[in-house]
Amino acid sequence: MFFSVVIPTYNRRPILEKCLLALEKQHLKPGSAVTHYEVVVVDDGSTDGTLEWLEANAATFPHVRSFAQSHCGPAAARNLGVEQALGEYIIFIDSDLVVTENFLQAHADALVQGEKTLGSDRHFTYGRVINTCNFDDPTSEPYKITDFSAAYFATGNVAIARHWLIKAGLFDTQFQLYGWEDLELGVRLKQLGLKLIKCPDAVGYHWHPPFSLAQIPNLIEKEIQRGRMGVLFYQKHPTTEVRMMIQMTPLHRLLWGLLTLGGRLNEKTMAGFLQQLIDRGQTQLALEIARIFLNWYNVQGVYAAYAEMRHRAGGAGGAEGAEEVV
Repeated sequence: MFFSVVIPTYNRRPILEKCLLALEKQHLKPGSAVTHYEVVVVDDGSTDGTLEWLEANAATFPHVRSFAQSHCGPAAARNLGVEQALGEYIIFIDSDLVVTENFLQAHADALVQGEKTLGSDRHFTYGRVINTCNFDDPTSEPYKITDFSAAYFATGNVAIARHWLIKAGLFDTQFQLYGWEDLELGVRLKQLGLKLIKCPDAVGYHWHPPFSLAQIPNLIEKEIQRGRMGVLFYQKHPTTEVRMMIQMTPLHRLLWGLLTLGGRLNEKTMAGFLQQLIDRGQTQLALEIARIFLNWYNVQGVYAAYAEMRHRAGGAGGAEGAEEVV
């Protein structure tokens, strides 16, 4: 079994170093199904010297092969990584993920067991992702209920036979903004009949800086982008399941409207309270509370993008048209 670990990256050099060092320290048991592995890093037009740093430190990362593209987004970067990969199995992780020493072995064991159980390789393994803001020692973070994910296919920690990605058509590069490119591919993989196998022993620690009020404008922008990409997702797969995923339902509009008092609880009115929590060291709690109004922005973004799409298509037009459909 030859693994190609595909990692898109954009301006994340400090945490990328930890990510790559962890992959160089993998422990494979005697007789492991893993015969070879490589790490394929695709630089998505970074401006922080990532590519030059990779070239200068090639001796430190013997498993790494690096490629570069102009800033086209993670979908295009992952496609380039798959195209350049030498392995018959692809593992997707993000460049801010630090894995444990048995990461590759755990995915391999689960893939082998899955093939024995199902009688084919029509499956993929999905590892555990634990969120942390501990840069110095990310793997010390305990698992939390907020780390649970119900996603079918997400590229934070997943292993799959390369030929299924090719058969599904790889990632849709129309998804150039933030969000949904991996779950959209997941819909196509599900249509091919692939089964999800949970692999909790393949653990990755997803680092993000401690929450601060200064991050909120960027977080809001991401939610608006996610709304726009959600509508693209729905255009490709106009199902109730996708509408629920992208929060384009009256239920979500009502829920986040009630929780934010129609948007009146927002980044401005909540700033003082959030800062108090941050000052007490409760940054994770502050972030979870901020997610309430961030979800409101996401739902607003979804509906605005859907109305715009209908207007361009010459449909009912405007927000009223979107309301009638959704």
